[in-house]
Amino acid sequence: MKLSAKLTQSSYYTTTALIMPVLLIQVLWVRLTVLQLPEANGERSGHCGNGNKLNLLIIGDSAAAGVGVDSQNDGLACQLAARLATQHHVNWSLIANTGNTSVDIIKELTALPAQPFDYVLVSVGVNDVTYLTRTNHWVTNLNTIIDLLNTKFGSPKVLLTGVPPMHLFTAIPNPLRWWLGLRAKRLNELMIGVVKGNKGNSVLAFDLPFQPEFLAEDGIHPSKLAYQAWANKAADAIG
Repeated sequence: MKLSAKLTQSSYYTTTALIMPVLLIQVLWVRLTVLQLPEANGERSGHCGNGNKLNLLIIGDSAAAGVGVDSQNDGLACQLAARLATQHHVNWSLIANTGNTSVDIIKELTALPAQPFDYVLVSVGVNDVTYLTRTNHWVTNLNTIIDLLNTKFGSPKVLLTGVPPMHLFTAIPNPLRWWLGLRAKRLNELMIGVVKGNKGNSVLAFDLPFQPEFLAEDGIHPSKLAYQAWANKAADAIG
């Protein structure tokens, strides 16, 4: 580790220790005041389109589950399937639950019957940030997810969605928002490192402009417009 990196890490831990009382108060405030939105209603599997068959799995957390919109038609899974259906016959499935961490996704994949997928889009990381998943566990969990997909689900191409820039979540006050943003950035750096060691897989950067119209009314989850942009970016990556 370079000296500059050591100094940066040391400064991070020192600052965290100094502001920890404020962070704890703000965590409690967010849990008590932030609007709790439900998962989107609607089908979580289906088929659509014509052309070459494409088996698609979307798995993940509340964002994958469509929190922030009322209908799955406006969420990530359906919008992605509809976009891919212009060139493919898409068989798609969505497995997602609010609060899912990387450990929970491993459990979901372990319980899911073996079946072939061509592509798997994974939405994970926000809860690993807030639940303080250790960085070494994060790397191990991502590798386990990829290994499970390779051995049990036909070696699909995996798109890991980057952890969103949590320092831009307007519902969260500073310095908590700044601190969560630093953790999200670190998990993204490690995610990129994991993918480099797994050919055929990639990280789908979550680089939406995060203007007000891209956030749901809770100030945290994606809006319909954000889900559309996310789906379009994933569809371009799949081709």
